[in-house]
Amino acid sequence: MGDVTLTLRSMTDTEYAAFLGRLLPSYAADIAEAKGLSAEAARADASKQLDELLADGTNTPGQLLYTAVDDDETVGVLWLSTAAPSGTPAGWVYDIEVDESQRGKGYGRQIMLLAEQECRRHGLGSLRLHVFGSNLVARQLYESLGYEITSQTMAKRLD
Repeated sequence: MGDVTLTLRSMTDTEYAAFLGRLLPSYAADIAEAKGLSAEAARADASKQLDELLADGTNTPGQLLYTAVDDDETVGVLWLSTAAPSGTPAGWVYDIEVDESQRGKGYGRQIMLLAEQECRRHGLGSLRLHVFGSNLVARQLYESLGYEITSQTMAKRLD
């Protein structure tokens, strides 16, 4: 593949609705696995968090929702916050998604580099994120881009 020429543009309301439709069940499944919750409890947890974080949808202050586009083709999305959940002055990646048919082409890496540029544009000196331990592909991408573990939660199931 040649050079990736990716740009970010603000997500439309239609794209936002589709994004939430994908994000909620996916995030709920991750929560269920990570916290050992029932599917119903995990969906309620995920829904509550998303409602709080995106209270005004695409117009929520401090929440930047982008569609990643390469040569007029949508290839993914980025949800970037200009405030880390801890209150630390840092950018925060809440979600990065590359369309399944576009994976393995370098888009995830390019979206992350564009997220870093956006943080710099907003005067932020660092970018943070959370990745579930089971997401090996994402962990490897972040590590290859120089991200380091700053905190780690561990668990053992006692079945």
